Amino acid sequence: MKLVFNNVDKNFGVISALKNISFTVNPGEFVFIVGPSGAGKSTLLKLILNQIKPTNGEILIDDINISLGTKSEIDKIRRKIGVIFQDYQLIMDKSVEENIALILDIVSFPKEKISSKIDEVINQVNLNNRRFLFPSQLSGGELQRASLARALAIEPEIILADEPTGNLDNENTWNLVKLLSDINKKNHTTVIMTTHNQEIVNSLDKRQIEIRDGEIKKDNQSSEVTVKKVVHHKKNDK
Repeated sequence: MKLVFNNVDKNFGVISALKNISFTVNPGEFVFIVGPSGAGKSTLLKLILNQIKPTNGEILIDDINISLGTKSEIDKIRRKIGVIFQDYQLIMDKSVEENIALILDIVSFPKEKISSKIDEVINQVNLNNRRFLFPSQLSGGELQRASLARALAIEPEIILADEPTGNLDNENTWNLVKLLSDINKKNHTTVIMTTHNQEIVNSLDKRQIEIRDGEIKKDNQSSEVTVKKVVHHKKNDK
Protein backbone atom coordinates (compact mmCIF):
# COMPACT_ATOMS: atom_id res chain seq x y z
CA MET A 1 0.00 0.00 0.00
CA LYS A 2 1.32 3.39 -1.02
CA LEU A 3 0.70 6.29 1.36
CA VAL A 4 0.74 9.91 0.20
CA PHE A 5 0.26 13.11 2.19
CA ASN A 6 -0.35 16.15 -0.03
CA ASN A 7 -0.14 19.55 1.71
CA VAL A 8 -1.98 18.35 4.79
CA ASP A 9 -2.96 20.73 7.59
CA LYS A 10 -4.73 19.70 10.78
CA ASN A 11 -6.16 22.32 13.10
CA PHE A 12 -7.87 21.85 16.45
CA GLY A 13 -9.67 25.14 16.85
CA VAL A 14 -6.99 27.84 16.81
CA ILE A 15 -4.20 25.28 17.35
CA SER A 16 -2.29 24.16 14.26
CA ALA A 17 -1.26 20.58 15.00
CA LEU A 18 0.13 19.87 11.50
CA LYS A 19 1.12 22.37 8.83
CA ASN A 20 1.63 21.70 5.12
CA ILE A 21 2.69 18.05 5.54
CA SER A 22 3.75 16.32 2.31
CA PHE A 23 5.53 12.98 1.97
CA THR A 24 5.17 9.58 0.30
CA VAL A 25 5.75 6.16 1.87
CA ASN A 26 6.19 3.40 -0.67
CA PRO A 27 5.21 -0.23 -0.04
CA GLY A 28 7.73 -2.08 2.13
CA GLU A 29 9.42 0.98 3.62
CA PHE A 30 10.36 1.32 7.29
CA VAL A 31 9.93 4.93 8.39
CA PHE A 32 10.57 6.58 11.73
CA ILE A 33 8.44 9.64 12.49
CA VAL A 34 10.59 11.44 15.04
CA GLY A 35 10.25 14.56 17.11
CA PRO A 36 9.57 15.69 20.68
CA SER A 37 6.34 15.06 22.55
CA GLY A 38 3.60 17.29 21.18
CA ALA A 39 5.20 17.64 17.77
CA GLY A 40 2.21 16.13 15.94
CA LYS A 41 3.36 12.52 15.51
CA SER A 42 0.26 10.85 16.97
CA THR A 43 -2.00 13.26 15.07
CA LEU A 44 -0.37 12.09 11.86
CA LEU A 45 -1.13 8.43 12.66
CA LYS A 46 -4.74 9.25 13.55
CA LEU A 47 -5.08 10.88 10.13
CA ILE A 48 -3.76 7.73 8.44
CA LEU A 49 -6.32 5.67 10.37
CA ASN A 50 -9.04 8.12 9.32
CA GLN A 51 -9.92 8.66 12.98
CA ILE A 52 -9.73 12.40 12.30
CA LYS A 53 -9.97 14.36 9.05
CA PRO A 54 -7.42 16.83 7.66
CA THR A 55 -8.37 20.50 7.74
CA ASN A 56 -6.74 20.98 4.35
CA GLY A 57 -4.96 18.77 1.84
CA GLU A 58 -5.44 15.12 1.00
CA ILE A 59 -4.26 11.74 2.22
CA LEU A 60 -4.11 8.95 -0.35
CA ILE A 61 -3.79 5.25 0.40
CA ASP A 62 -3.54 3.15 -2.74
CA ASP A 63 -4.74 6.22 -4.69
CA ILE A 64 -7.93 6.53 -2.60
CA ASN A 65 -8.50 9.83 -0.84
CA ILE A 66 -9.47 8.47 2.55
CA SER A 67 -11.37 11.62 3.47
CA LEU A 68 -13.68 11.13 0.50
CA GLY A 69 -13.72 7.35 0.09
CA THR A 70 -16.82 5.25 0.55
CA LYS A 71 -17.36 3.30 3.77
CA SER A 72 -16.61 0.09 1.85
CA GLU A 73 -13.32 1.50 0.52
CA ILE A 74 -12.24 2.80 3.93
CA ASP A 75 -13.14 -0.47 5.69
CA LYS A 76 -11.10 -2.39 3.14
CA ILE A 77 -8.09 -0.13 3.66
CA ARG A 78 -8.44 -0.20 7.45
CA ARG A 79 -8.33 -4.00 7.48
CA LYS A 80 -4.88 -3.82 5.91
CA ILE A 81 -3.46 -1.64 8.69
CA GLY A 82 -2.25 -3.11 11.98
CA VAL A 83 -1.67 -0.82 14.96
CA ILE A 84 0.34 -1.12 18.15
CA PHE A 85 0.11 1.47 20.91
CA GLN A 86 2.29 2.62 23.78
CA ASP A 87 -0.44 1.58 26.25
CA TYR A 88 -1.11 -1.76 24.47
CA GLN A 89 -4.94 -1.41 24.38
CA LEU A 90 -5.54 -5.10 25.01
CA ILE A 91 -8.87 -6.23 26.46
CA MET A 92 -8.13 -6.99 30.08
CA ASP A 93 -10.67 -9.79 30.64
CA LYS A 94 -9.50 -11.78 27.63
CA SER A 95 -6.38 -13.92 27.31
CA VAL A 96 -3.68 -13.24 24.73
CA GLU A 97 -5.22 -15.86 22.48
CA GLU A 98 -8.71 -14.42 22.92
CA ASN A 99 -7.51 -10.88 22.14
CA ILE A 100 -6.11 -12.12 18.83
CA ALA A 101 -9.21 -14.18 18.05
CA LEU A 102 -11.41 -11.13 18.62
CA ILE A 103 -9.61 -8.96 16.06
CA LEU A 104 -9.70 -11.82 13.55
CA ASP A 105 -13.45 -12.12 14.06
CA ILE A 106 -13.87 -8.35 13.60
CA VAL A 107 -12.12 -8.43 10.20
CA SER A 108 -14.11 -11.54 9.15
CA PHE A 109 -11.04 -13.78 8.95
CA PRO A 110 -12.05 -17.29 7.78
CA LYS A 111 -13.18 -19.13 10.91
CA GLU A 112 -11.51 -22.37 9.91
CA LYS A 113 -8.15 -20.59 9.73
CA ILE A 114 -8.33 -18.61 12.99
CA SER A 115 -6.70 -21.27 15.18
CA SER A 116 -3.70 -21.75 12.89
CA LYS A 117 -3.28 -17.97 12.47
CA ILE A 118 -3.25 -17.52 16.25
CA ASP A 119 -0.57 -20.22 16.54
CA GLU A 120 1.47 -18.54 13.80
CA VAL A 121 1.55 -15.03 15.25
CA ILE A 122 1.98 -16.13 18.87
CA ASN A 123 5.02 -18.18 17.85
CA GLN A 124 6.30 -15.28 15.74
CA VAL A 125 6.50 -13.03 18.81
CA ASN A 126 7.66 -15.84 21.12
CA LEU A 127 4.65 -15.87 23.44
CA ASN A 128 3.53 -19.48 23.15
CA ASN A 129 3.94 -20.13 26.87
CA ARG A 130 1.87 -17.01 27.66
CA ARG A 131 -1.02 -17.51 25.26
CA PHE A 132 -3.61 -18.39 27.93
CA LEU A 133 -2.62 -15.61 30.33
CA PHE A 134 -4.49 -12.33 30.79
CA PRO A 135 -2.89 -8.91 30.27
CA SER A 136 -2.63 -8.35 34.05
CA GLN A 137 -0.36 -11.42 34.22
CA LEU A 138 2.10 -10.20 31.60
CA SER A 139 5.20 -8.01 31.80
CA GLY A 140 5.46 -4.81 29.77
CA GLY A 141 7.52 -6.48 27.07
CA GLU A 142 5.07 -9.38 26.86
CA LEU A 143 2.14 -6.98 26.63
CA GLN A 144 3.69 -5.18 23.70
CA ARG A 145 4.51 -8.45 21.94
CA ALA A 146 0.90 -9.55 22.46
CA SER A 147 -0.19 -6.25 20.92
CA LEU A 148 2.13 -6.88 17.98
CA ALA A 149 0.77 -10.42 17.54
CA ARG A 150 -2.75 -9.00 17.39
CA ALA A 151 -1.66 -6.49 14.74
CA LEU A 152 0.10 -9.18 12.69
CA ALA A 153 -2.87 -11.54 12.78
CA ILE A 154 -4.83 -9.54 10.20
CA GLU A 155 -1.89 -9.89 7.76
CA PRO A 156 -1.43 -6.13 7.47
CA GLU A 157 0.27 -4.33 4.62
CA ILE A 158 1.08 -1.44 6.97
CA ILE A 159 1.94 -1.49 10.68
CA LEU A 160 1.55 1.77 12.58
CA ALA A 161 3.51 1.79 15.83
CA ASP A 162 2.72 4.77 18.05
CA GLU A 163 5.53 5.21 20.60
CA PRO A 164 5.49 1.42 21.15
CA THR A 165 8.59 1.36 23.34
CA GLY A 166 7.57 4.22 25.62
CA ASN A 167 6.84 1.93 28.57
CA LEU A 168 9.60 -0.64 27.95
CA ASP A 169 13.07 -1.10 29.41
CA ASN A 170 16.17 -1.20 27.18
CA GLU A 171 16.14 -4.97 26.60
CA ASN A 172 12.47 -5.13 25.67
CA THR A 173 12.82 -1.98 23.56
CA TRP A 174 15.49 -3.65 21.48
CA ASN A 175 13.54 -6.91 21.21
CA LEU A 176 10.48 -5.09 19.89
CA VAL A 177 12.42 -2.96 17.41
CA LYS A 178 14.22 -6.08 16.16
CA LEU A 179 10.87 -7.84 15.70
CA LEU A 180 9.49 -4.91 13.69
CA SER A 181 12.63 -4.80 11.56
CA ASP A 182 12.44 -8.54 10.86
CA ILE A 183 8.74 -8.31 9.93
CA ASN A 184 9.50 -5.44 7.57
CA LYS A 185 12.34 -7.35 5.96
CA LYS A 186 10.75 -10.79 5.69
CA ASN A 187 7.15 -9.86 4.91
CA HIS A 188 7.81 -6.54 3.12
CA THR A 189 5.30 -5.01 5.51
CA THR A 190 5.44 -1.24 5.64
CA VAL A 191 6.29 -0.02 9.16
CA ILE A 192 5.66 3.55 10.29
CA MET A 193 6.87 4.08 13.85
CA THR A 194 6.65 7.26 15.90
CA THR A 195 9.23 7.86 18.61
CA HIS A 196 11.13 10.60 20.38
CA ASN A 197 13.83 8.13 21.46
CA GLN A 198 16.91 8.88 19.37
CA GLU A 199 18.70 5.75 20.57
CA ILE A 200 16.04 3.62 18.89
CA VAL A 201 16.35 5.58 15.66
CA ASN A 202 20.14 5.29 15.67
CA SER A 203 19.92 1.49 16.07
CA LEU A 204 18.50 1.09 12.56
CA ASP A 205 19.53 2.65 9.28
CA LYS A 206 16.03 3.64 8.23
CA ARG A 207 14.27 6.66 6.79
CA GLN A 208 13.56 9.42 9.30
CA ILE A 209 10.90 12.10 9.00
CA GLU A 210 11.43 14.71 11.70
CA ILE A 211 8.43 16.75 12.83
CA ARG A 212 8.69 19.81 15.05
CA ASP A 213 5.91 22.23 15.87
CA GLY A 214 3.68 20.44 13.37
CA GLU A 215 6.05 20.87 10.41
CA ILE A 216 8.44 18.51 8.64
CA LYS A 217 11.94 19.73 9.38
CA LYS A 218 13.85 16.84 7.81
CA ASP A 219 13.15 13.78 5.66
CA ASN A 220 16.24 11.72 5.03
CA GLN A 221 16.15 8.47 3.09
CA SER A 222 17.97 5.47 4.53
CA SER A 223 20.87 3.74 2.87
CA GLU A 224 21.06 -0.05 2.65
CA VAL A 225 19.36 -1.50 5.72
CA THR A 226 21.76 -2.55 8.45
CA VAL A 227 20.71 -3.50 11.93
CA LYS A 228 23.07 -2.41 14.67
CA LYS A 229 22.35 -3.67 18.13
CA VAL A 230 22.91 -1.15 20.89
CA VAL A 231 25.23 -2.82 23.36
CA HIS A 232 25.30 -1.66 26.96
CA HIS A 233 28.57 -2.62 28.64
CA LYS A 234 28.77 -3.24 32.35
CA LYS A 235 31.94 -2.70 34.34
CA ASN A 236 33.19 -5.99 35.78
CA ASP A 237 33.78 -6.05 39.54
CA LYS A 238 37.14 -7.39 40.55
